[in-house]
Amino acid sequence: MLVLGIDPGSMITGYGLVEKKEGHISCVDAGIISSPQNSPFYDRIHNIFRSIVEIMHRYKPLEMAIEDVFFAKNVKSSLKLGHARGAALIAAVDCGVKVFEYTPLEIKKSVVGYGRATKEQICSMVQIILKHPKRFGPDTSDALAAAICHLNWTRYK
Repeated sequence: MLVLGIDPGSMITGYGLVEKKEGHISCVDAGIISSPQNSPFYDRIHNIFRSIVEIMHRYKPLEMAIEDVFFAKNVKSSLKLGHARGAALIAAVDCGVKVFEYTPLEIKKSVVGYGRATKEQICSMVQIILKHPKRFGPDTSDALAAAICHLNWTRYK
């Protein structure tokens, strides 16, 4: 099964495609979606939507795992994050891809074994789980972690 993981952000959105075959998990593709800093906010959100649609058309994942909303102290940041999540969710619906949402705690627990894991711990564990030669950046690692979390959860459903 091929799963697209998304770590939404209005400045940088991480994505990672993870495939599970015969009990082995591997990374198919991963990276970030970003726009120039001086781009208007609505252009950045549209870029997220277009980029995710393009990724879905290219790889045809069956399901998408995305980090669920968490409570933040900064309301403006939370609203911008919500817009980025919305762009990703609409892209999935537009492409007919099933969406699964996981809290940051669920993702961290699934990948690291500890719900309060640091970004550094997530990056390390993603590299180990995927047996990948290079270390991914934090946004990409978070997206890959969401996809790995989903593959772990689907084992039990």
